[in-house]
Amino acid sequence: MKHDIVIYGHPALRCKSVSVKTIDDDTRRLADDLLETMYAYVGIGLAAAQIDHAECMCVIDMSQAGDRTDAKLEENDHVAMPMVLINPAITAMEGQQVGSEGCLSFPEIYADVQRADLVTVTYQNLDSKNVVVKATGLLSRALQHEIDHLNGVLFVDRIAPAQKVVLSGKLKRLKKMS
Repeated sequence: MKHDIVIYGHPALRCKSVSVKTIDDDTRRLADDLLETMYAYVGIGLAAAQIDHAECMCVIDMSQAGDRTDAKLEENDHVAMPMVLINPAITAMEGQQVGSEGCLSFPEIYADVQRADLVTVTYQNLDSKNVVVKATGLLSRALQHEIDHLNGVLFVDRIAPAQKVVLSGKLKRLKKMS
């Protein structure tokens, strides 16, 4: 089921998510809802908080992103899309990259954000299996962005102060919409 996406200023975006204890039919339904909503809004990632759910879950699908990413499972298999990440955690970060980011909860706002270039992320999939993925490029950025959401951190929290000043009018307008 497609959900409305909450906009900047909504309190759900600042809440730390709650760990998923059991992967059951409700968990699978939420994963389906996240994917359907992400596709409907033409995004590459979506966290449960963005549809006002507290579960520690996000989805990512880079299949429309082209060659801008490289990701491998710990066993060196390529990562299948879409990804459903339950209770994800970043366990290692290396290097840095700067790139433009947007967010479905911040319509029409983009800003340069510095992120780690290589991340290692552990999570559970819908089969309750523990997965370790190493990613660079755009997938690394998307993983960091969505995991930030699960911790109540927004991409505008990571932009340079000067950029925040430039975007302040747009951010105030979004807060009024929420």
